[in-house]
Amino acid sequence: MTNVGAEARTETDLMAIVTELLESYPPSRTNPVEFWGAQFDLGLAYVHFPKGLGGLEIPPSYQELVQSELRKAGAPNNFFRNPIGVGMAAPTVFTHGSRELAERLLRPCFTTEEIWCQLFSEPGAGSDVASLATRAERDGDLWIVNGQKTWTTLAHVSRWGMLLARTDPDLPKHKGLTYFVVDMQTPGVEVRPLRQITGDAEFNEVFFNEVRVPDSQRLGNVGSGWSGAITTLMNERLSIGGNIAPRNSGAIGEALKIIKNSTHVTPEQKADFMKLWTSAEAGRLLNIRAGQTRSAGNPGPEGSVAKLLYAELNKKIYSFAIDLLGHDGLLYESYEMHRPDFTDEQGDRIRATYDLPKAFLRSRANSIEGGTSEIMKNILGERVLGLPGEPRIDKEKSWAETPRN
Repeated sequence: MTNVGAEARTETDLMAIVTELLESYPPSRTNPVEFWGAQFDLGLAYVHFPKGLGGLEIPPSYQELVQSELRKAGAPNNFFRNPIGVGMAAPTVFTHGSRELAERLLRPCFTTEEIWCQLFSEPGAGSDVASLATRAERDGDLWIVNGQKTWTTLAHVSRWGMLLARTDPDLPKHKGLTYFVVDMQTPGVEVRPLRQITGDAEFNEVFFNEVRVPDSQRLGNVGSGWSGAITTLMNERLSIGGNIAPRNSGAIGEALKIIKNSTHVTPEQKADFMKLWTSAEAGRLLNIRAGQTRSAGNPGPEGSVAKLLYAELNKKIYSFAIDLLGHDGLLYESYEMHRPDFTDEQGDRIRATYDLPKAFLRSRANSIEGGTSEIMKNILGERVLGLPGEPRIDKEKSWAETPRN
């Protein structure tokens, strides 16, 4: 009974803080950055974080209660302006960084004043990230970084990057890695666009030429970078597939609009739509449950379940919706290269204007980004179902001795 009473008090106190936020900073009349700053200062950014770092030191399951109330009030959503920072960098910095680094980085990350990118994948290290070749060599209180990263989302507008680099090539690939926070404005960092099938270039390749990174911007111990990478990757999969949206929103909501407005939908198409709708709703409910049970800071394999489901289902829904449009589904405004900047109010307006053909093309990347669907199946098979893992002949060999493409 004591626990029930404590839980009731926690929820009551939490709702009082939410009410304070909404009354003091009405969403319709408050600049989004100012609103998010107030949300952070009141401990409503990441409720399980410590006080002073955007949290209230209460279980993470209460975060969805906060988000639900904010959605009802029409509060702005910072995830779409800074998805990598809000969804991935903040939990990683909190879990593996120093208190000083967290105090410096978490608030401007949450307010979207400082955008983040993830510097993991390389031309020869995609699904097997641990085989990466970018080197970081110590020079006193600095690390000198040389190498190349690719498929780096929003690197062209980012202030900070989460960098995984090799610091000891004589250790096995997973053990010779170290994790850093790198200032993307540092001399020697070069960002080049990668054009997608949509014409957008939200992805980039990033080159490091003698880039100097202070040791104070290291996350975790030297050689423990893989542990930090797992935190980032699990949060990435959760943020890609586990974003809890209202019923009939997103891809399935767009398909529903077409169904309702069309006079030529066949009974077979209606049946196909209901199968897709049922899968989408089951996934939404799964995400709610996963969000309530995940541990603070480092989610478990539920993020891989959500990511796999989201990626494959999204492609099916958009393909179905394009078929419903008929000839109109073939229309596309322009394939000219465009470097999107979704980090301001203009970006918010762009996202509000839905382009179904573009969403169909963009969804092709869903089963690649954040871990391919094949890798997700391996993770779930090994870590959830307990199936034997694939043979790994390079697990104990030093990285320097392992053949690479």
